[in-house]
Amino acid sequence: MAFICVRLKLPVLVGFMLTGILIGPFGLGLIKELEAIELLAEIGVMLLLFTIGIEFSLKRLATMKTLVIVGGGLQVFLTIGITALIATGFGRSFGQSIYFGFLVALSSTAIVLKTYADRREIDSPHGRAGVGILLFQDISIVFMMLAIPLLVGTDSNSPTDVAIKLGSSLLALVMIVLAARFLIPNILELVVNLRSPEVLLLAAALISFGTAWISQQFGLSLALGAFIAGVILSESEYSYQINAEILPFRDIFNSIFFVSIGLLLSVSSLIENLPTVLFWVGSLIILKILIVWATVKVIGYPHRIAAMTALGLAQIGEFSFVLAKAGKGTALLPEVDYQVFLAASIISMFVTPFLIAIAPRFGDLLQKLFSDGSKEFGDETEEIHVTASGELINHVIIAGYGLAGRSLARVLNTVHVPYTILELNAEVIRRAKKKGEKINFGDVTRQEILKHVRIEDANALVLAISDPQAQRTAVQQARKLSEDIYIIVRTRFEADIAELVALGANHVVTEEFETSIEIFSLVLHKYGVASNVIQKQISRVRRGAYQILRSPSLPADTGISDLDSALSAAATDTVRIRKNSPVVGQTLAELDIRGKTGVSIIAVIQNGETIVSPGGDFELKRNDVLALLGESEKVDVAIKILRPPKKKKVRIKPE
Repeated sequence: MAFICVRLKLPVLVGFMLTGILIGPFGLGLIKELEAIELLAEIGVMLLLFTIGIEFSLKRLATMKTLVIVGGGLQVFLTIGITALIATGFGRSFGQSIYFGFLVALSSTAIVLKTYADRREIDSPHGRAGVGILLFQDISIVFMMLAIPLLVGTDSNSPTDVAIKLGSSLLALVMIVLAARFLIPNILELVVNLRSPEVLLLAAALISFGTAWISQQFGLSLALGAFIAGVILSESEYSYQINAEILPFRDIFNSIFFVSIGLLLSVSSLIENLPTVLFWVGSLIILKILIVWATVKVIGYPHRIAAMTALGLAQIGEFSFVLAKAGKGTALLPEVDYQVFLAASIISMFVTPFLIAIAPRFGDLLQKLFSDGSKEFGDETEEIHVTASGELINHVIIAGYGLAGRSLARVLNTVHVPYTILELNAEVIRRAKKKGEKINFGDVTRQEILKHVRIEDANALVLAISDPQAQRTAVQQARKLSEDIYIIVRTRFEADIAELVALGANHVVTEEFETSIEIFSLVLHKYGVASNVIQKQISRVRRGAYQILRSPSLPADTGISDLDSALSAAATDTVRIRKNSPVVGQTLAELDIRGKTGVSIIAVIQNGETIVSPGGDFELKRNDVLALLGESEKVDVAIKILRPPKKKKVRIKPE
């Protein structure tokens, strides 16, 4: 089933669950022992949470604190609250209603990240927003698991009893974390010193199972202990090596968990309750879309990004299965409700790739519906700033303020070229404004925003964003508004060039290709190949790779190939005159470097001033930089003349 799902471009995790349904006691009956299934599911949960914990990064959490704390916090608490109100309206108890909120609040980290990665959307605005919310959900699972024993007894225990239970659970959790925090690094250091990958892998597994067992002895769950062990290992100095050793087994651990979920689903119960299941699937997806959309809008993103994020997080998550297993068989989740929940969750996961696929079109549609002339927070209401000239004339529009956008803005500011920046990440905007950058909140895919930054008067539009769909839409919209603007797009893969050019881009720079050029350039430099020869090779490679960008009106042969052959025999290089060089104080006529070597001095940089084609009476000084032109071997000879003579080593013979 997993193979079929991959061929159909569906999440492989859905295939694992369908495999469990097929071979389980409610399917073909290949596995019938319910006790064995329960044990397998328990191990699967523990291994899943351990692998997720070891990939968890507290440092990454710190860099996305606004998205995680504000976005994730709003989404989780709103979902719990609204779901609890709805469940209470259906006659459920307070504890059960809160528990249902826990189940609905979580989305699938595994499916969403895998789908975004396949579509190259992890670093897009909606990808970052989704990841931020998912990170908070991953953190909140710890407190949800602590709360489940309390929710079971909310209707029979007094508030004092509940407070005592909560306090003892938190105390146990703190003791486990502190013990693991101080013991695990010492254990790992001893193991690493053995220099055996096998022993390191076994030690990591022992730490996971050991922490899980200790957690259970304190009245907490095995899964929670395994997650704590994973997080502590992720923050150790040996985390990369441990992750590398565990990586081959991660997918096996995940498959065990999701197969075990399928084993527990009753097909007969699904068929019997099909109308109820479909109703709850539709209700859950709509509810989650509305809550996530509202949350992302509150953070400051436009409707398009909010809608795309909402469709991506509309499913039930794998952590919800962990919570469902913890509540199964108690008053929180009777067997009938458990079967309905499993079926609804699996269906919601199944439709996730389709929802993510239609998300861009849905976002564009929603953006148009809300673009009725009213002003939105963060775009038209904010003044558009332009540096240097203070005018939106002959300027450059930079979309995206990542590394490429920051570098371009810095250079344009240095050479006094006017520009304006559009960015969707509120955290980035706040940091940039604190540093004095004139940066604006705005979605480059929207015509209103492009008009507001006067695209008709701009010289160039540079798309330094990571969202492939937004790149295509922005090129299309920009070309509609201005036939003359020069559009440069930075993309990751060469496969994107043709479509972007067809939509109207003038030049497409691919990270994949430019990286390869930089690598072979460094290699050629290492082997002493002249700079102009390297540049010629770079130009040739670029012409071959970016041939789609070449104008069809250029003649096929203009004699340039003959010029290329002539130039390839020449080399250019630079040399600095050192203080002890014999040529300091000489004029170029006295030096007569051309007569001695056949090499020409085509320029000299002296005291920060560049002198092109200096005359014979030009006097060389210390720290002058000379640009030389000639055949490669002769340039090497000229450089030896210009450099100080090597000091001879004096050997003192022993008496």
